[in-house]
Order: sequence, then C-alpha cells, then structure tokens
Amino acid sequence: MNSRAAFMAVVFAVAFVIVYLLAVWNNYALFTYHPQISEVDWGVQKSRDGPAMYWYGWISTAALAALGVTAVTALTPERIRQRLWSGWVWVVALSVLLGFAYHMRNYFFR
Repeated sequence: MNSRAAFMAVVFAVAFVIVYLLAVWNNYALFTYHPQISEVDWGVQKSRDGPAMYWYGWISTAALAALGVTAVTALTPERIRQRLWSGWVWVVALSVLLGFAYHMRNYFFR
C-alpha cells in the first residue's frame, strides 16, 4: 500500500470514529430498523411493536460522512499531508474512547 492510500485509510478511520461518536451521542441515524416487524424507516423513528434498532443507521451515517471527509482530503496536496503529526491518530482514538465511556457512564455506575 502506498503512502497516499495509507493516509486515506487513516483519515477515513479517524473521521469514522469521530462521526460515529457524534451520531450515537445525538442519535443521528440515517435509518431505523424495526426487527419485530422487519421494517426500515428513514431517519430516527420511535419504536413500533418492539425495540427500534438505531445502530445500523449510526454506522451508515458515520460511513457516509467519513467517505465525504476522505474524498475532500484526497484533494489535499502532498506537502500539507506530510506536515501532519501521526500521533493525532492516537489522540483522536483515546479521546473517542473517553467520550464513549462518559456517554455510557450510567450503564457502568448503576
């Protein structure tokens, strides 16, 4: 894998986890799946005849947004990409992990 493809993969991964955290936190689901009645609705919908599953919608939202960020970043010149510190990957990953731990604190401390 060349350095440009590796950089694009890292950008996608970083953008994905950031957008996924925001999607879960604010419930930005692209669609809602109702497993009991095997229906899919666009956007966030209330549950009908059983639980509603937003996870698939959050994943789709994060994937589409990360794809857009990666496409825009692909236009970035090589000299700018070389200036970026590679440690930002770890900073973002740990920040998102702490964000999820904070978001789910009620599940841990009941």
